[in-house]
Amino acid sequence: MDDKTKPTPSFEDALTRLETIVESMESGDVPLAELLAKFEEGNGLLKICEGRLKEAELKIEQLKKQKDGSIAFSPFETNRGA
Repeated sequence: MDDKTKPTPSFEDALTRLETIVESMESGDVPLAELLAKFEEGNGLLKICEGRLKEAELKIEQLKKQKDGSIAFSPFETNRGA
């Protein structure tokens, strides 16, 4: 399975993996070649997390309080699949 067919991890899974990568990199016991590979993977995971956070922020911004006190949600289009 190549990178293009792998499912995108959830925010929580990406964050957990990113934390694991950071911990291993901070240990100082990682060879340079592996360190570079982890850095690349970490950058990809960071982009996933940032995208998911931005989507959540947009959803929150779209929640509007109605005059009667009820909450309305208007969906928005994302380009996540692009």
